[in-house]
Amino acid sequence: MTTGSQTLLGLHRPGAASDVFADGGDNMIRLVPPAFARQRLSIGLPEISEVDVVRHFTRLSLDSHGVDNGPYPLGSCTMKYNPKRNDELARLPGFAHAHPLQPPNTLGGVWELFERLQGMICEITGMDACCLAPAAGAHGELAGLLMIRAHYAHLKNPRPVVLVPDSAHGTNPASAAMAGFECRIVPSDLRGRVDIVELQRMLTSDVAAFMLTNPSTLGLFEDQIIEIAELVHANGSLLYYDGANLNALMGIVRPGDMGFDVVHVNVHKTFATPHGGGGPGAGPVAVKKVLAPYLPTPVAVRREGVAQPHEVTPMSIGRIKSFHGHVAVLLRAYGYLRTMGASGLRQASQNAVLNANYLQHQLAHMLPPVYDQLCKHEALLSGARLRTSARQFAKRLIDYGIHPPTLVGAGCVYFPGDLKSAMLIEPTETESKASLDYQIGIFQKVFDEDATDDALLLRAPVSRKIARIDLTA
Repeated sequence: MTTGSQTLLGLHRPGAASDVFADGGDNMIRLVPPAFARQRLSIGLPEISEVDVVRHFTRLSLDSHGVDNGPYPLGSCTMKYNPKRNDELARLPGFAHAHPLQPPNTLGGVWELFERLQGMICEITGMDACCLAPAAGAHGELAGLLMIRAHYAHLKNPRPVVLVPDSAHGTNPASAAMAGFECRIVPSDLRGRVDIVELQRMLTSDVAAFMLTNPSTLGLFEDQIIEIAELVHANGSLLYYDGANLNALMGIVRPGDMGFDVVHVNVHKTFATPHGGGGPGAGPVAVKKVLAPYLPTPVAVRREGVAQPHEVTPMSIGRIKSFHGHVAVLLRAYGYLRTMGASGLRQASQNAVLNANYLQHQLAHMLPPVYDQLCKHEALLSGARLRTSARQFAKRLIDYGIHPPTLVGAGCVYFPGDLKSAMLIEPTETESKASLDYQIGIFQKVFDEDATDDALLLRAPVSRKIARIDLTA
């Protein structure tokens, strides 16, 4: 049987229009203008079967550790499990096939999603307005600081200094410097909290803002936050909330109610979206009314019942990203929030705190807590009892399929006190008790190896394709 000039198997008959593909494609090449035509058909690529290619990349994928194939207790920046149902949402044709160069009035679904998500973030954070454009947490942080700078410039009261606690994420001083501020470090007290006396002394008329993570990167809640907010505001300064640890508080307490004026949200931790290798990510920034005029654009607004972009804002810091932000990531965050609801978010926070305290208690006999008190979403444990080092201990965990925890002294050299042997462990709420008990058993095994065979730890990891890499610090 044939159809037209072709058989059902696609075998061409003489004289058929599709004969342009005959002779190895030479006829087709003649249809291409010479300036654009390749001079020879073969370009010397190796011939590899599809099955060999698939097997190669499957093997490579198994060499990478991720939350889908093992525990990932990396402190401070742990990635939650990303629900697969949210990947399905991100693949909906109306979103997946939208083009960033489409006229904005043809992207009604995107603006509807954005307007709703902005409202949810404001509700969770206690803020008044929100922009979803920043591409990552640190990018949202930069946007917040640029708004603070614009605010004081508008008041004709330039304030060149930003205060940052010594327990801050490294992005805090970096973002402050990028925004044009001088960064000054506020020390911690013996409890691991902000030293209130020092803070009050450092709050001078040139201070624009105090940046704070609560709970802090030490895993501790700043229980003097109301007093801190009052001191900052009495100085005419603003309080910035680094939302990297909001996953310990969401649904329980809101940054806006604690006195913060601006916040960025790391959706990869707080709202379970993908994040790895520097992206993809999203870092929505939300503000109180005093900073709302300076929000980056676009912001979704509702006019006559229809969501649409709003960009004509005279005092705005302008666009900080091309197009509209990482729509697919934000769509996943929206799906997570709609699925969880208020009670689900609260339970997620409670479980994160419970899991961290369970690990801290069960590991205390070998890795005692640096601050012997209840932690929040992550536990800061000391490796002082190890014969080798926290670095070698962490590397040996790799051999047992557990991602190493954060080595505090290695990555954050300005942290308070002597934390060179400390490890920051964040299990997140998605780890079951069985998973936590498995991790505790592996920690015990490595601790025993450290006591009896330290030479093994000094060689670790020994089971990976790349066993050792040279250290740069």
